Amino acid sequence: MPELLDVYQFTLVYVLLIVILAVMKKCKINQSKLVIVASLRMTFQLALAGAILTFIFERPHPLFTLAYLAVITGFSIHMILSKHKELNKTFKMIICVSLSVTGLAILAFYIVVVLGDNFFNPQLAIPLSGMIVGNAVSGVALGMKTFKESLSAKRHQIDTLINMGVTPQKTLLPLVNQAIETATLPTIITMTSMGIIKLPGMMTGQMLAGAMPITAILYQISIIIAIAAVTCLSVFCTLYFGYKTLWNERNQLLI
Repeated sequence: MPELLDVYQFTLVYVLLIVILAVMKKCKINQSKLVIVASLRMTFQLALAGAILTFIFERPHPLFTLAYLAVITGFSIHMILSKHKELNKTFKMIICVSLSVTGLAILAFYIVVVLGDNFFNPQLAIPLSGMIVGNAVSGVALGMKTFKESLSAKRHQIDTLINMGVTPQKTLLPLVNQAIETATLPTIITMTSMGIIKLPGMMTGQMLAGAMPITAILYQISIIIAIAAVTCLSVFCTLYFGYKTLWNERNQLLI
C-alpha cells in the first residue's frame, strides 16, 4: 500500500499546471486565468468537502447522510435549471423529480441490494452518490443540450409539419430519441474501453488502497452498470415526460 502524500509531495503536482499554461500561451488560448481559478476553486471545494466528510464519518448518523445527499441533489438540480430558465414550470418539476428519484433509487438499490449494506452508511452513500448523481446530471445536461439544439436547427421544418396537421408529439419524439441516444453514448463508450484503454477511477482507488485487483474489478463493473442505468433513466424520464409540456391543447409549440 503506498504511503500517504505529505504536503510537500502534494504541492509538487501543481507544477503540472505550468505545462497547461505553457501550452495555452503557445497556442494563444486566452484561458490561463480560467485554469488558475478552476484549480484554486477545485482545491478549496475539495478541502471543504474533505473536512465535512471527516466530521460525518467520525459521527455517523442517518440525518447527516440524508442532509449531504439532499445538498448533492439540490445542487445538481440547480445546475440543470440554471441553464434552462426558459422552460415551463412543469418541465422544470419533471427535471427535479427525474434527477432526485432516479438518482436516489439507483443509489439505494446499489447499496442495499447489491452491496447488502445500510443505506445510511456515510462511507458508502456519500461517495457513491457523487458518482451516481453526478453522472445523471451529466447525462441530463447533454440530453437537454442536444434536444434544444436539434429543436432550434429544425424549428422551421417542425412548424411546417405542425401547420400541415402533424401532431407535435410525432414531430418532437424523434428529437427526444436522438437526444437520449447522444446522452447515453459516452457512458457506453466508456464501458467498452474499460480494462483495455484505461483502468477506471474506482478500481484504481481501491488498488491504491491495497485491495486485490479482482475485488476492485467486481466493484468497478457493478458501479459502471449502475451509472449507465441512472444516466439512461434520468435522461429518459426528463425528456420523454418533459417534451410533452412543450405544446398546448391547440397543438401550438410553447417554446
